[in-house]
Amino acid sequence: MEVLVTGAAGFVGFHSAMALLNRGYKVVGLDNLNSYYEVSLKQSRLDELANYEQFSFVKCDLVDQIGLQKCWEEFNPSHVLHLAAQAGVRYSIDHPDSYIQSNIIGFQNIIELVRKFRPENFVYASSSSVYGGSSEFPFSESQQVNAPVSLYAATKLSNELVAKAYAHLYKIPTVGLRFFTVYGSHYRPDMAMFKFANQMIRGEKIDVYNQGQMIRDFTCIKDTVSGIVASLERPMIGEVFNFGRGEPIVLMRMIELLEKELGIEARKNFMPMQMGDVPRTLADISKAQSALNYQPKIDLEDGIKLFTDWFKLKYM
Repeated sequence: MEVLVTGAAGFVGFHSAMALLNRGYKVVGLDNLNSYYEVSLKQSRLDELANYEQFSFVKCDLVDQIGLQKCWEEFNPSHVLHLAAQAGVRYSIDHPDSYIQSNIIGFQNIIELVRKFRPENFVYASSSSVYGGSSEFPFSESQQVNAPVSLYAATKLSNELVAKAYAHLYKIPTVGLRFFTVYGSHYRPDMAMFKFANQMIRGEKIDVYNQGQMIRDFTCIKDTVSGIVASLERPMIGEVFNFGRGEPIVLMRMIELLEKELGIEARKNFMPMQMGDVPRTLADISKAQSALNYQPKIDLEDGIKLFTDWFKLKYM
């Protein structure tokens, strides 16, 4: 099993590649190392992966069709884990073109190569944001998702529709994974937990949106990756799965646990809801439990300790 992992220098990509390498698989990591957040953090992740003989890295952008084709012809992956994308709901408000290029055109380039070379499985990252402001709670894969409230969400929903069309037309395996607020070590600096921790150690105020009444289904990266590996090892045609913990957590609870682990009381700046955001998310994970034996085990208290242990080593 040789897995092409796009976005391998990213947060989820790094952890997924590491898990696959530890299972004895060969991994080809592909990333463009863009400057959406500090490149040094991305490079440090790649440096850890480079300790494995069975890891190879290719620097390539998703819009580079020739570069992608060359990568495929050189390594001929048996499985594809497509995690590369322009991330961030709020960033999409001011930088729409990045999302069209990476998440629409880039996804199309990848799935066309899947159609052409027909690997054993194609698993790609979707997002809980596809549910928009749905009033159905918890979010289930069976409910309609046709009202995204951000461009980021719209691009992820587009990926799902394209994948389903290709699965139907060409009978190729496609599995979309709707991630719910994933967090952990080697985290992205643009995510709330990291931003809060970084501002707290500097004595800065943290911006707490929706007056702190946001509800999120925080999911530890270790649990997310267990599901990713399971989905790679079980090809299915045209499926999507929720990968959350299935537990609603008020944002203020997350902040309290950060304060406890860092030993710092946060100075809070309460703010209204931001454009493109949603007040709550919660995953119905019964489908993933049944089909993939997905069983999240790490609660928020233990998960935040894993995050802060890493954060303190690197930044304090």
